Amino acid sequence: MLSCRSLSFHYAQKAPGETPDFSFSFTLAPSHCLAVQGPSGSGKSTLLNLLAGFLEPGGGALCWNDADLLSQPPWQRGMTTVFQEHNLFEHLPVWANIGAGLAANLKLTAGQRQQIHDGLEDVGLGGLYNRLPAELSGGQRQRVALLRALLRQPRLLLLDEPFSGLDRTNREALWALVKRQQNAGVAVLLVSHDPEDIRALADSCYQLEDGRLVAQDASKILPV
Repeated sequence: MLSCRSLSFHYAQKAPGETPDFSFSFTLAPSHCLAVQGPSGSGKSTLLNLLAGFLEPGGGALCWNDADLLSQPPWQRGMTTVFQEHNLFEHLPVWANIGAGLAANLKLTAGQRQQIHDGLEDVGLGGLYNRLPAELSGGQRQRVALLRALLRQPRLLLLDEPFSGLDRTNREALWALVKRQQNAGVAVLLVSHDPEDIRALADSCYQLEDGRLVAQDASKILPV
């Protein structure tokens, strides 16, 4: 169980109209998906970066099963983030981009190579094993980034608009992949503007308002 209590952050400088002060409180159980909506500048990226350890909070608590996470560096928190920008290594082929999530030195076992092969088949990229990112479409790059995150088997998956730019068929395939991870016990925090993504995956939904998370009815979510 992830417990976030009054996790705060203050921006000394913010653009006019953007919220400078944030305080986040929520809980997220294994196998559940919590979705967060909000307009640009409302604090969605701030929330993800605080959870992942890329920002240092001004106060509050962040725990997994009562174990403090704030004292742990990002790589020890058991979280994996998929950003909008995909963050693929342009000089590495698809298999190595995914493999880097399993072994940073790319000394992969036969079992890990099989995982990559099977995963690419699952997301419709079976024939692109040796392609470079520049040879992929935007949607294909998104699938590679998501698959890399999922194969790391995190206990918490942070998703920042991971399905944008995908057609319905590919989105549904990736929804199924995320749901499979949920069924295996992975908790998911999804940032999305798309109500279809939220309705497909979320068990609960929050709107960011004035730096706070406000509970919403996920079945009635409208586009932002």
